[in-house]
Amino acid sequence: MKKINDWENVKASGDFARPTAGGYVCKIVDVTDTPDKEYLHIEYDFAEGEFKNYWFETASKFGWWGGDFYRSYKDSAAGMFKAFTNAVEGSNPGYKWAWEEDTLRDKVIGLVLGEKEYVKNDGSIGTRLEVRSVKTVEDIREGRFRVPELKKLEEKDTVQDSFTAIDDAVPF
Repeated sequence: MKKINDWENVKASGDFARPTAGGYVCKIVDVTDTPDKEYLHIEYDFAEGEFKNYWFETASKFGWWGGDFYRSYKDSAAGMFKAFTNAVEGSNPGYKWAWEEDTLRDKVIGLVLGEKEYVKNDGSIGTRLEVRSVKTVEDIREGRFRVPELKKLEEKDTVQDSFTAIDDAVPF
């Protein structure tokens, strides 16, 4: 058996704190443009507080990055995209959005996260975080946001997923 070095300083696993619905100061860590569908895929991490670098640490341990959201720049979504770029500009003194997605990396932004129900692989209901709105960092620090309510699954979503799980398990 391999001996673990520095065993005395290894912290035992147990329940760990995870972010909940609320407002957070975050940093944009990666941006990918999908021009044919006209949206940006934005990956973020927490930049301050108890959960600073949470997604980086989660990815390091489990190989999964959970902090992301999308912003469409289609004509029909122009107002929401402008709210996003205004929040980035307002949170990063001297920064001006110039239609170059790479310039968003390492910028801070305020994100309001809400919880959303989903059906887990085993059929049970879990919750995950999703970005509900973007704000300036100042808005987050000053508490100028509303914590969103839990987005519950509709009855038809849970019933359909249950039938899908049953269909997948039946061999005929």
